[in-house]
Amino acid sequence: MTEILECERMRLPPAVERFILHWGDLGGQWGVNRSVAQIHALLYLSERPLAAEDIAGTLGIARSNVSTSLRELAGWNLIRRVPVLGERRDFYVAETDLWEMVTRIAAGRKEREIDPAIAALRACVAEAGSDPSLGAVPARRLKAMLEFTETLDGWYAQMLRVPHNTLAKLIRLGAGIVRYLPVRPPKP
Repeated sequence: MTEILECERMRLPPAVERFILHWGDLGGQWGVNRSVAQIHALLYLSERPLAAEDIAGTLGIARSNVSTSLRELAGWNLIRRVPVLGERRDFYVAETDLWEMVTRIAAGRKEREIDPAIAALRACVAEAGSDPSLGAVPARRLKAMLEFTETLDGWYAQMLRVPHNTLAKLIRLGAGIVRYLPVRPPKP
């Protein structure tokens, strides 16, 4: 079995191997373990469900690392376990709809990063309001950061309600969208 898996590993098309390696590097830059990102890339490009043993053999990653990585990817709702007729092993597939994948990643990052940041900033602003020893500048900057973060959070919530095809058009407009907005002179 190991020999077959090693052969499969060597038979990855160059573009697939390059993508898996690059996605792994990007994962590291985004704060995601390289193995997790590589497994996600392999499942994303795979034409069929893969078992953990297949993933381990194909990528040359320890089976225990694959199991941990699969749990993490499942926690982000980027992969799911699927049944395969006649198999007792667990098989996995990745979400392949790019909009859905990005939406799930954004939701996970918001939950893990933005929501705690807003809670911490609210506590800081509340504490700053009752601390006479705190100067006006730090208090104003804390409040500005909270308002900015809450604005981004509100924008995110609004964008979730926009259909993907409409959102794609909006993104393609890019900076051109500003011509539809009222122009206000910059604040002095």
